[in-house]
Amino acid sequence: MGRAFEYRKARKLKRWGNMSRTFTRIGKEITIAAKAGGPDPDTNPRLRALMQNAKAANMPKDTVERAIKKATDKDAGDYKEITYEGYGPHGIAIFVEAATDNNTRTVANVRSYFTKHGGSLGTQGSLTFLFDHKAVFKITAPADIDIEELELELIDYGVDEVEQDEDGNIILYAAYEENSNVQKHLEDNGYEIISTEFERIPNDLKDVTPEQRERIEKLLERLEEDEDVQNVFHNMREEE
Repeated sequence: MGRAFEYRKARKLKRWGNMSRTFTRIGKEITIAAKAGGPDPDTNPRLRALMQNAKAANMPKDTVERAIKKATDKDAGDYKEITYEGYGPHGIAIFVEAATDNNTRTVANVRSYFTKHGGSLGTQGSLTFLFDHKAVFKITAPADIDIEELELELIDYGVDEVEQDEDGNIILYAAYEENSNVQKHLEDNGYEIISTEFERIPNDLKDVTPEQRERIEKLLERLEEDEDVQNVFHNMREEE
């Protein structure tokens, strides 16, 4: 399996372990997408993709409907998507994605987590060169699929890596900017999309000692516990 697949697999096992946290994260993304592109999934590709993610995570239908309705609720918070970048203990690069209705509160909290755990919050864009921003599609494998032929078919639409996971599903990686092109091709050609994620995959992983890992994990866990934080990416090599 490729570098991106192994990194993503390790993150998934941790992040999807907390189901309520997953529902909250997807719910916010659905609200943001519905507000930006309208509540009808037939005319809103991003919303359509997120509803597929919700289904893959076994998110209740009424929870999804509430998240869509929240986009038109005048009393609901107006979420903005914001990123924060910094270094944790022992030089580990950490990229934080948040959805917040109060950036002043969120940035203060994120900065305090970095500071209290021996890290420092940097300027926006300072870590971009360390991570590849990818659109990651999971699709059901068609019968008698030939991975190499599929990759050749999709390369013109921005897909640059194709893997098959342990369940037989196909994982496609494309540059973030190619997301809509890939989604349209898959939908137009009858591929069953299970989920669509945006990942920041590190170009190089750093090895740490068990003691260093314990300290870094405390910061990562604190960031992920914050209700405004959607995703946390880092370049620490996962335990095997």
